[in-house]
Amino acid sequence: MEKRLLNLLTIVCIASFPFLFKGSKMRENLVIFFSKGVIATLIDAYVVGTKRVEYPDRPLANIFKTNIIYDILFFPILSVVWVKMSYNDNFGKILLKSLLFSVPMSIGQWYMEKNTRLFKWKKWSPFHTFGSVNFCLFTIRGFVGLLKKLDKLKGNQNITE
Repeated sequence: MEKRLLNLLTIVCIASFPFLFKGSKMRENLVIFFSKGVIATLIDAYVVGTKRVEYPDRPLANIFKTNIIYDILFFPILSVVWVKMSYNDNFGKILLKSLLFSVPMSIGQWYMEKNTRLFKWKKWSPFHTFGSVNFCLFTIRGFVGLLKKLDKLKGNQNITE
């Protein structure tokens, strides 16, 4: 069952690429995707290394101790979607939209931890998931805000030159 879930998740993630990485913001979306992949991988490596979480069934188990499908596909794609949804929102709306991702993710991981072998929590809980998902979402959103400001500054320099 776990292998089927991981294969399905991989297929869904790869199938979403043409829809997420097109248009005028493709460069920005790729930056979000790869930045989130780095952040998720670093956090997950720490969490696994400190034995808070383990992944009994994972792809490339002889190479990685983390689940690379989550770290380099699923969470980065969710971040791209979240940034697209919240791109022009004020802080209050961004906060509410972050709950649309972090609450279901926390509940879903709690359910999956109880009913599959995809991961096992040792020193972890749904509240840790909630906090780490929100931390990552807001870190990426802050990074996007910085990119937007830099693009505006670059645009203003081109006008004055």
